[in-house]
Amino acid sequence: MTPAAAGSRKWGLRRYLVAGILIWLPILATLWVVTFFIHIMDETLLLLPLRYRPEALVGFALPGLGAVFAFLVVLATGLLVTNLIGRQLVAFSEELLNRIPVVRSVYGGVKSFAESVFSQSNSFRKVVMIEYPRAGVWSLGFMTAEDVPEISRKTGAQHCCVYISNALNATAGFLVIVPRSQVVELDMSVDAAMKMIITCGVVVPNETMAKTEAVTSAV
Repeated sequence: MTPAAAGSRKWGLRRYLVAGILIWLPILATLWVVTFFIHIMDETLLLLPLRYRPEALVGFALPGLGAVFAFLVVLATGLLVTNLIGRQLVAFSEELLNRIPVVRSVYGGVKSFAESVFSQSNSFRKVVMIEYPRAGVWSLGFMTAEDVPEISRKTGAQHCCVYISNALNATAGFLVIVPRSQVVELDMSVDAAMKMIITCGVVVPNETMAKTEAVTSAV
């Protein structure tokens, strides 16, 4: 076999391996994430008495049943807290938690974050870029607050909050407060920006796709 033929065969084998990896890697990653969350959801079955758990009723564990149970618990909780009695119970519980020094900080922060994410505000719905960590170098981020009144008042210019995610792990990152005039808003959707961050820039949406996804997410 000539060197050229050997090189061509080696390149073909590598191409097949890469093609196979591109098919299986997203599938395996998706299965891993789904399995992980199902396992966490199944832990909610520990809230049930021993005689009502699947192992006692049918003799073996039923994967995924915890997700159904968690859904029913969340739904029942939502139904409970939307009436007058439920709201009073929640108000009493929050007042009690706010009297505990460490707990009130954690509870208040998580509650404010959850209300911002699940509300109809623009939190985490605007993809922006700022010059960070130095001038001339741009970082992708998400605008979480369009104004910080006290900082804007003391500096004499409107400042906003921008959350910058770490590559590979979008759930970790840091918050920067920058002048509103130095923030550049993008048409890119949050999903497209997340893909770009997680893949370290390997997946870059084109401008037409970014505008289309942004319009779709806004609707």
